[in-house]
Amino acid sequence: MSRINVTINSEMPSDRLDLNLIFFGKEECLPNHSWGPGVRDSYVLHYVHSGCGRFRSGEESHLLSAGQGFLIPPDIIVHYQADELDPWTYSWVAFKGLSAKSFMRRAQLEAPQLVYDAKQSPYFESFYDDLLAVYSERSSDVLSQSILYRLIAELISCSEASFAEPPKPSHSKETYINQAIGYIETNYSQRITVQDIANFVGLDRTYLSSLFKAKFGSSLQSFLVEYRMNRAVELLANPGLSISDISRSVGYTDPFLFSKMFKKMIGKAPKYFREE
Repeated sequence: MSRINVTINSEMPSDRLDLNLIFFGKEECLPNHSWGPGVRDSYVLHYVHSGCGRFRSGEESHLLSAGQGFLIPPDIIVHYQADELDPWTYSWVAFKGLSAKSFMRRAQLEAPQLVYDAKQSPYFESFYDDLLAVYSERSSDVLSQSILYRLIAELISCSEASFAEPPKPSHSKETYINQAIGYIETNYSQRITVQDIANFVGLDRTYLSSLFKAKFGSSLQSFLVEYRMNRAVELLANPGLSISDISRSVGYTDPFLFSKMFKKMIGKAPKYFREE
């Protein structure tokens, strides 16, 4: 069995960036070689170069072969095993970041749907070699980031191609939700409201909120506040930013209102959260 795993050294903690590569690798597996059942604390994307194997998550089980792959999201129990007669060789990348979840949602990779088909994209065959080639460069962390973004862009494109037939309704519920989330991710630092989001999507605010309730178990307003507070948590790690700076950075012009909402959502006032 041949296995290579490379860890990326970066001065910036991975969970403070929109997207950050943690490690990557490649393995030529022995027959019946397996991992799990277990969980990861980051997203780990696998791509099968040759051979085949089985990936299991929950009640879902998929036999995958060359040109296909699977995603392990954080805290999701998975198990995968190489075939006995034709064991697979696969590459992987592990990543975290503020936008990792939304990127995977755009790629249609959310539990229980965690497998993908990339036979249309030759880039998946070379991303490991590209990452390995820049690893010794002085700017390897930056170059690796660019390769990771390219890989995820290809992943999203594969997803769009996969769902092209049959065509999905241009105004499906999922489309509205994704549009709303994209608007929040882009404009959370502004003084946007639920009504602003609904106007952008083109739906009644009550109906749009009901879509979020059905999808995530919380209203659109709660989703917006939670997104802002999670971003505030990241910003509090920067000692150069005052509480007022952070308040404005996540869309609150009133620091007192921001502190009140932060304590309600996180359980501690921003000042004490930072001290701890």
